[in-house]
Amino acid sequence: MCGKGESEECCPVKDILARFGDKWSIYTILMLGKQEKLRFNELKAQITGVSQRMLTVTLRSLEEDGLVSRAVYPEIPPRVEYSLTPLGKSLLLQLLALADWAKLNINQILEARERYSKKTQPIS
Repeated sequence: MCGKGESEECCPVKDILARFGDKWSIYTILMLGKQEKLRFNELKAQITGVSQRMLTVTLRSLEEDGLVSRAVYPEIPPRVEYSLTPLGKSLLLQLLALADWAKLNINQILEARERYSKKTQPIS
């Protein structure tokens, strides 16, 4: 982990989380992990709430980082499909482990939130 005064180049965790730790990147990786390849509109339909522009920006960023590949087929209209690269699949495994952890611990987290909420409520 990074400490104060460390340069950005010395902190891969911070760089990685800043690049694709947002919800759209994570959802995109998870959806692409469910199927081998998806077209843009298929992917957009599976990610509730994402705008066309945000999905485009997200896919470009993931492609730039080598996590997603984009295949364009010379048809009319052109067909474009997205899939995870081997690097993207290795990240998918980590995200699935995090999802398993969340499922396993959700009750404890909700109970802790409830205790915290009661502790911080103003006394009447």
